[in-house]
Amino acid sequence: MKDDIPPSANPDTATANPGGDTIQPEPRKALKKGNREVITDLYVSANVENEPKDYAFKVYVRLNAKKMMLKNVSFQHSVFDACYFNNCVFDSCDFTGCRFIGCNLHQSAFSGCKFEYAIFERCQIDDDILEREAPREENLKLRFARSLRMNFQQIGDAKAVNRAISHELEATSSYLKKSWASSETYYRNKYPGWKKLPQFIKWLEFRTLDAIWGNGENTLKLLRSILVVHVLIALYDTYNFANPWDLKAYLSSFIVSPGVFFGIATPNPYPIWFTSIIAATRLVGFAFLTAILVKRFGRR
Repeated sequence: MKDDIPPSANPDTATANPGGDTIQPEPRKALKKGNREVITDLYVSANVENEPKDYAFKVYVRLNAKKMMLKNVSFQHSVFDACYFNNCVFDSCDFTGCRFIGCNLHQSAFSGCKFEYAIFERCQIDDDILEREAPREENLKLRFARSLRMNFQQIGDAKAVNRAISHELEATSSYLKKSWASSETYYRNKYPGWKKLPQFIKWLEFRTLDAIWGNGENTLKLLRSILVVHVLIALYDTYNFANPWDLKAYLSSFIVSPGVFFGIATPNPYPIWFTSIIAATRLVGFAFLTAILVKRFGRR
């Protein structure tokens, strides 16, 4: 039989003081001091190789290095705040979960490094990292490209922003497709059974918008879509108001199709529903074109 424990000795039991007010028990101390060390105002004086533990889980503030080689070094879950790395080479380093804030990585090269869950904020970094060091997994590649896109927007690098958006859209397309079509364990566990249907709809919507106007990033695709509309107008015009067996009739209809599309010519008595569709398509096309131009020039 367990001994009786008086209420005052039980940390989980509330007690009352002589005044009648209830005194709540102190919470258990679940939070403990971690092992993250803050390193401030130091510089790298020699090349560093094969350090899997000593440089991880740190907060580096104003760390400096110039023309140094760091090879097979783990910086897992570290924070780089206002650090300066000039012409340094990072070979097979682990930056998993790292955060780069206001760092200058001018002309520094990365080769075979890990950047899973890494975040960049207001950093000067070459945009070739998008292709060379992006994670292989589509969801991690998407987050990596998105973080760099926001970083390039913060420093006003319009060219790098466009490049990051292209990688982000590519990773998004691949991720959405695999979410409903792939038999890999990750996707099979995350999207089982009927959950594949919403992902298929998202992928179909993404691919449709990509074909029409490149999801707002490709003017040529929008022009191609407008050209397809002109071809459809020519086909309709030839089939209903000319000889569909005459190739010259298709060419003639295609020549006048711009006037029909822009609403400045009506060579034939088209029905209301047809002209309404043309007008709606024209307005949507102009809206897409305006959005692309605003996004392009707004980044500069």
